[in-house]
Amino acid sequence: MKAARHNDDCREMVEFALRMARGNDADALLVMLEAPTDWEKLKKVVGKYDLMVASDDAENVLGAADAGLRTVVLDRKYDLVHEKLSQTLLESVADDLLAPGAQVVAVYSGFEAGKLDSVSLIHLDEHLRRLTARDLRQLETRVPLDTLKTVVDLAVEIGREGREGKRVGTMFVVGDARKVLAHSRPTGFDPVKGYRRKDRNLSDARVREGIKEVAQIDGAFIVAADGTIEAASRYIDAPAEGLTLSKGLGTRHWAAASISRATNAVAVTVSESAGTVRIFQNGEVMLRVEPFRLPMKWREFEFEPPKDKKDQKDKKDRKDKKDKED
Repeated sequence: MKAARHNDDCREMVEFALRMARGNDADALLVMLEAPTDWEKLKKVVGKYDLMVASDDAENVLGAADAGLRTVVLDRKYDLVHEKLSQTLLESVADDLLAPGAQVVAVYSGFEAGKLDSVSLIHLDEHLRRLTARDLRQLETRVPLDTLKTVVDLAVEIGREGREGKRVGTMFVVGDARKVLAHSRPTGFDPVKGYRRKDRNLSDARVREGIKEVAQIDGAFIVAADGTIEAASRYIDAPAEGLTLSKGLGTRHWAAASISRATNAVAVTVSESAGTVRIFQNGEVMLRVEPFRLPMKWREFEFEPPKDKKDQKDKKDRKDKKDKED
């Protein structure tokens, strides 16, 4: 097959990515291809830097291995580009092409098909802890994938960020909202009560930020299939007989397991102790994602204010005198 022309735009993007990789001491450079290319010209651009190529079409990487390049072939032609990128990294780790803690600079077509126009620096120890849409598709549920992905992403952010430097534990119960409400009761103040449905929908970034602020309250958030928060601060009251969970999981996880078995809902928990997110269905943990590191909390500056106005005046006089001497 005739190789695609290695045009100036492609070369410039790869050269920029190479500078980023060297500047950040990345372990590898990954190029996601949508068409064949000239391997020798590509190798000439990157020199001896560790280069990987990937594509969802095997014909696009023909000859790459013979040229000494590490290759990954996907079967994800109709997936979104970021899902393809995530799967490439997962398979690279599984095939020992990359270490789980590696840093990778990726070049890919993020905006215009067939044109390398995007560069990302990816820390695998963080990136691989995110759940992709493909992971969630294994759940046999009537909850729309978009809603479930939104809730899981929000839970991961809460597990990672916490609030005011402290970890936060909470729970979301998604889908089959009417039955879930019947298996729950209020624990106290409901921060979403009285708002219009559109002002309670998680598709709105402002609503998600608001939920983060009130995630510390006791009880669960009940989320409808369309992403609307139906109620908050709910005590889950579903039978737990016959359930088996790993040792060390607390009442929040037992409640999640019980409600996911008693209804057709999917329960998503955030562990207060470690920030771990677990997804329950039919009384079992189906998926688990570890949080990123919590952000560093800077110590407050300590200072001693002037005792009175006289001290302030003396200080100003000394400064003025010094300025005149200089």
